[in-house]
Amino acid sequence: MKSLITTQKKVLFSSLFLFASLSILCAQSYKLDNKTSFLQVNGTSSLHDWHVDAERQSGILEFSNIDEGAIKSIKFSVESESLKSGKSGMDKNTYKALKTKSFKTIDFSLTKIISVNELSEGHYNVKAEGKLLICGVSKVIPMDFELIIKNESAQIIGKNTLLMTDYGIEPPRALLGTIKTGDEIVISYKTVFK
Repeated sequence: MKSLITTQKKVLFSSLFLFASLSILCAQSYKLDNKTSFLQVNGTSSLHDWHVDAERQSGILEFSNIDEGAIKSIKFSVESESLKSGKSGMDKNTYKALKTKSFKTIDFSLTKIISVNELSEGHYNVKAEGKLLICGVSKVIPMDFELIIKNESAQIIGKNTLLMTDYGIEPPRALLGTIKTGDEIVISYKTVFK
């Protein structure tokens, strides 16, 4: 009887250990690599097209099952004053429009995965939704992107079109209002997680 109880305990312990090991293998977390990630905001004005690049980003990508491209969560932030155009006057107008004194970051967090379609091994098309927080205004946006998993890293590649006014941002003006920025912007990104 004693050996039966000991055997049952061993089986139970082995099962728990195996379950914990499988959970760790399936649930994986990756940190955004700022050096190899790219995020650009493109827009128009009455004078010429413009863009700003994000120099400082951070974030986490978690999978519930990486082998199936099953994303558990995505969170990332861009430091508002890391958006750079290469022109100090334009940067100043951008920071004023984004109210960077009060709102230091632009934040995104995944709220729902709608579908994941495998294109080839480790390459997926993902339809999702998430909350985008800009200037204290939070909106749920659709987010369609490519997910590429290889060499112990994951890349999220896509673009989204937004209206600045949806987030309470008045499109910047320059030269006493003679140069007007368009309301629509396109955010293009290739975010690398390792």
